[in-house]
Amino acid sequence: MHAPDLPPLLIGCAAGFSGDRVDAAAAVVDTLIQRGGPAFLIFETLAERTLALAQLRRRADPDAGFEPLLDDMLRPVLARCLQHNIRIVGNFGAANPLAAARLIRQMAGELGLPAPRIAVVDGDDLSGTPHRQLLRGQLGAAIDGIQMVSANAYIGAEAIAAALDADAQIVVAGRVADPSLTVGPAMSHFGWRADDWDLLARATMAGHLLECGAQVCGGYFADPAYKDVPDLHAVGYPIAEISSDGHCVIGKAAHTGGLVSLAGVKEQLLYEVHDPAAYLTPDVVADISGAQLRQVAPDRVALTGVRGHARPASLKVNVCHEGGWLAEGEISYAGPRAEARARLAAEVLRKRLPALNLRVDLIGALSIMGDDAGRLLAVTPVGDARDVRLRVAATHADRAQAERLAREVVALYTCGPAGGGGVRTALTPRLNTLSCLVPREAVSVHFEMLDALPEAM
Repeated sequence: MHAPDLPPLLIGCAAGFSGDRVDAAAAVVDTLIQRGGPAFLIFETLAERTLALAQLRRRADPDAGFEPLLDDMLRPVLARCLQHNIRIVGNFGAANPLAAARLIRQMAGELGLPAPRIAVVDGDDLSGTPHRQLLRGQLGAAIDGIQMVSANAYIGAEAIAAALDADAQIVVAGRVADPSLTVGPAMSHFGWRADDWDLLARATMAGHLLECGAQVCGGYFADPAYKDVPDLHAVGYPIAEISSDGHCVIGKAAHTGGLVSLAGVKEQLLYEVHDPAAYLTPDVVADISGAQLRQVAPDRVALTGVRGHARPASLKVNVCHEGGWLAEGEISYAGPRAEARARLAAEVLRKRLPALNLRVDLIGALSIMGDDAGRLLAVTPVGDARDVRLRVAATHADRAQAERLAREVVALYTCGPAGGGGVRTALTPRLNTLSCLVPREAVSVHFEMLDALPEAM
């Protein structure tokens, strides 16, 4: 069911991942204000590893663990959003949604704004001791002996919608599935039920088009002289106009670069979709096998024909755990026989580091198409590249073994081959991932208004 008398809903996306541009929101908010009507601003800042890294930050500092750029992203637009009733939804809470919510409240105070009504969505974090048996039941012995960093379920839109129904102006979440940031506002605005499968599927695919930020506006589409995109340096971020029947039109912020084209939207629609007839999300199974896209105006593409089926009985969980150390080293060779010298350097490293399985890349000659086992490098004839940067990498459980790689790359300066320079090395903790499905009923998801939570939490 849907309410045809309700106006369309505008949802603008101002971030597609952690580390995205912090100035994107301004043009999106300007456009939402100019167009008027009910509107939301969403921030999608999580990826599979982002939460584990956030959990590590929270271990070091109990007040950290949320999106590091939250202040930079939100402060410039917070006042205008609140003044123009543009509500904000983000998974920028990462591993510590409560701390993120408190920062936003503090930010509002520093800007001289009335305290906003902020809701905190909780329940995705399954890394605590009470959940260990649940995860072991799904992963078996694979979970024994690992040093868990994070375990998070991909939760859906219902708690977001409920928080908005309770008049939250800002909703802060952790590992909410990317499209659910759009589905929640649509559910609340239009009054959809949690089993309105066609409607939820259409909003899900609108959210799927929004979730990567500028990617749908030409960012990931651009390929000079083949797929030209104007003013890519000022690429705009997307805005979806969702109707009461769930269908949407994708556009972008006004007076920005980029391009919302039929071809570009098709690419994003299929992005990361394993089965077009059954795209699994926590909210619904979306079917885009009969979807239709139309260019309805410059930088405006309409999506119709999406169908939905009952949501899965399980939720996906990613378990990130400590995985030893990643060592990297780089050195450059230039001039005649540069590629041959880079290959010789790699061979020297292999012979001096027999305990390490080296990944070798010849940047400028053979890297993107290389492989961890070095098979392609071994069968590829030596070329005549005159500008090559050798990169070697290895992982090892023992930090001391991994550190040897850095020392040996530095030694190439004088131990040969000739003419190496510009050494750079790095040693970083490595995270590994296990994934499983858990029964939906085993994950308790809810929201609380920030003002109702004790300060000691």
